[in-house]
Amino acid sequence: MSLLIKGGRVLDPASGFDAVADVLLRDGRVAEVCANLKGADETFDARGLIVAPGFIDLHVHLREPGQFHKETIASGTAAAAAGGFTSVCCMPNTNPVNDLPAITRWMQAPERGAVVNVFPIAAATQSSAGERLTDFAALRRAGAVAVTDDGKPILDPQLMREALRQAAALGIPVVQHAEDTRATANTSMHDGPTAFRLGLRGISADSEARIVTRDIELARETGGHLHVAHLSTAAALDAVRDAKRRNIRVTCEVTPHHLVLTDEDVGDYDTNCKMNPPLRSAADRRGVRPRAVRDHRAGDGAGAGDHAPLRKRSSSWSPVALDRAASRATSTRPRAAGLHHLTDSHRRIVRDESGAHRGPQRSRRVDAGSDRRRHDFRSEEEVDVRRGPLALQVA
Repeated sequence: MSLLIKGGRVLDPASGFDAVADVLLRDGRVAEVCANLKGADETFDARGLIVAPGFIDLHVHLREPGQFHKETIASGTAAAAAGGFTSVCCMPNTNPVNDLPAITRWMQAPERGAVVNVFPIAAATQSSAGERLTDFAALRRAGAVAVTDDGKPILDPQLMREALRQAAALGIPVVQHAEDTRATANTSMHDGPTAFRLGLRGISADSEARIVTRDIELARETGGHLHVAHLSTAAALDAVRDAKRRNIRVTCEVTPHHLVLTDEDVGDYDTNCKMNPPLRSAADRRGVRPRAVRDHRAGDGAGAGDHAPLRKRSSSWSPVALDRAASRATSTRPRAAGLHHLTDSHRRIVRDESGAHRGPQRSRRVDAGSDRRRHDFRSEEEVDVRRGPLALQVA
């Protein structure tokens, strides 16, 4: 079986290739890339589209096991495929928490119906309670690619030091939710003028930067790889960039909602804008956004979606008190982009920072491999696709 993708703008970050060309896929693999190719079983007209390797989201919540009423691994990975993502790394805050090898293996079993690659990130501590480390080696053998207590920080410095030490021996990162929860109890949003106007206790930017700075020093001591999840403040990014200059193994990710929205978007108790970490100040956005885009282009940073669907009742537009609403990260409800919209969100951010505009903001996907069906979220129609490594976008 062969498929010829004709006339698209082909981007290959690994080799630096960027040109209009044809891509020939044979038996699900790229066989040739050049101009004016012919002779395939099927041809796809990609003129006006970008052809790129499949995208990877480092931070998603697929909600299984235990929360299938919000999403399943099958539905979450279908959303990923619709957005051009061929691999996702899923967080362990499931029910039960993914803190055992059996759960890690269960999430990867064929019976889950995943249509893209699923890479579990296992819990760093038992039940993500922050008291005793899990068996990193056993979880790694079961398929975990990292450890984290995402949604909860590892506050104990001795425990975090030992986590970094053990993870370093296995060659995996420790992903930290950087929040000093000792200073953020009963808070609802970023500490600023909007929180003051609404009469809500605020979450300071320092509560994030303080944990990042501490963990950077622990990474320096242990030689471990620290990855800061959904970084949201300029001070924390300054700390990460300084650590990189000192050759400390630290990486981070930023999310589209922190690059686009600010705490002012909360307006009058709009619970759709309650995030964790919270939407930050305009100054933080100005401090993070251009540098994050530059680092990403240089291969020195990452964007992540923090896809986290909630059941309908917990994501209502009702103006209930913000401090009692469920904390939300990215979902498929208004004001935040789910996996199937994430590609366009990232493209708009990069486009805005570069001043370039390349046309309509929508995306399509062409795959190679076994025949499958998926939902096209642009047209509300069912379209045929095949599984594989290429994502196509309108240029």
